[in-house]
Amino acid sequence: MEVITLALPWLLLFLASVMSGALNGVAGGGSFISFPALIFAGLPPINANATNNTGTWVGYLASLYAYREDRGVRSQEFWRLIFISLVGGVIGSLLLLKTPQAVFAKLVPYLLLAATALFALNPWFKKLQNKQITRPSKVRMVALRIFQLAIAIYGGFFGGGVGILLLALFGLMGMEDIHEMNALKTVLSTCINGIAMVTFIVSGAVLWPYAILMSVGTLLGGYWGVYYVRKVDPKLVRWFVIAVGLGMALYFFVKTQ
Repeated sequence: MEVITLALPWLLLFLASVMSGALNGVAGGGSFISFPALIFAGLPPINANATNNTGTWVGYLASLYAYREDRGVRSQEFWRLIFISLVGGVIGSLLLLKTPQAVFAKLVPYLLLAATALFALNPWFKKLQNKQITRPSKVRMVALRIFQLAIAIYGGFFGGGVGILLLALFGLMGMEDIHEMNALKTVLSTCINGIAMVTFIVSGAVLWPYAILMSVGTLLGGYWGVYYVRKVDPKLVRWFVIAVGLGMALYFFVKTQ
């Protein structure tokens, strides 16, 4: 009985990671499940966020390989976007590490609520992307790069919904091909999360037994789980993710009061 009690949190975390990988492969929002699961397993909020970032990064890496042929922007602009993403990811991850655990714990419900709102507004962002948007002027491009830096900082600090924000940015930049946009989103998300992961690893914030278990779970979920999740009505999957995000936000609102 004692062995079962000790193994149960690990089993639940593994199942949450599998589900997270499957959701990320189909609709996104997997962090609404994997991040709270780490907190339920007893990890401090900042360590849970750093470990979640590290444990799910392999999924970004796999997607990056799948999109290796597409990027959708000129080479010079591509490397500029990479640079801004790396700088923002470092700033965001350092801000997280400088934040006291108690303060971040109080921020968690607001971050989850913001990420859930972004996920819920995703159809609106897609409509924005489908509109004909002219190539921005130089002044507007500077403003959009500042916006991208803010997105990257947010991604390094927390990360939920960062892909949706990036897609909105590309639409404002005048990009139209959704496959190229998804490819560039994957590249930049990988950079933001990857550089943040390096910062977390160097600082010792990652708890490796959990991160390794999550890596295995998200890989299995991304590969096998997607097959089963795709059989479910996409609208039901979306509403499930939104309900989980709102439920987790409400739980942490109550818990931190």
